[in-house]
Amino acid sequence: MDYKNILLEKKEGAGKITINRLPLNIINIETLEEMNQALRQLRTDDQVKVVVITAAGTKAFSAGVEVADHLGDMLPKMVEVFHQLFTELINVDKPTIAVVNGLALGGGCEIIAGCDMAIASEKAQFGQPEIKLGVYPPPASILFPRIMGQKKAFEIILSGDSIDAKEAERIGLINKVVPADELELAAEAFIKRFTGNSGLALSQTRRALYRNLDLEFNKALEVTGIDATAVMAGENSVEGLTAFLEKRAPVWKR
Repeated sequence: MDYKNILLEKKEGAGKITINRLPLNIINIETLEEMNQALRQLRTDDQVKVVVITAAGTKAFSAGVEVADHLGDMLPKMVEVFHQLFTELINVDKPTIAVVNGLALGGGCEIIAGCDMAIASEKAQFGQPEIKLGVYPPPASILFPRIMGQKKAFEIILSGDSIDAKEAERIGLINKVVPADELELAAEAFIKRFTGNSGLALSQTRRALYRNLDLEFNKALEVTGIDATAVMAGENSVEGLTAFLEKRAPVWKR
């Protein structure tokens, strides 16, 4: 499929979606639809172990979803396809990593929150300014309390103020901050920490992590015990465990 608003590439086990709407990479309905389609495409590619979401240029990851799409007849469609993006980020069944190269506001910040992990330039800024327009950010209202705790989530969402990359790292919105001129190389190194692992094991473990978020502790132990036993008895895990005992590198089929 040819994309108008994004770039899609695959390299060394990583599938990368680049928002390509310079200068601020503002996201419209068409962009959201393309991102959803790209995520569905990457889900079915067993050669892709990790999904990366980034943006063109150095000014902004994304300054948010097109304001005009929040009004009139466009509103229901915008909400539908934007919320579908967060479902696709879960359903892609591979670790998702945001690489943040500038402003990340509104929907742009929410997309980062919807990824499993994130690495950012020290020049990045994060914020949910929706309250200043008389609305609130739906995905952020769900994700932020889970990521950073209730009090910080309330402060950021209700104030509409932005935070810098160091603060975003401190509260757990992102994993790592690096100098702006080192972001590309640092992101490559960060991604390679995962692509050397079995793609199947990454998917199985990620499913367990998300599943256990919503389970009471003892129920999580029960379900995970059954699931982990089945996983460890599988061909993939047997190869990894045997390779360890034989002091050799595992040969993953996936």
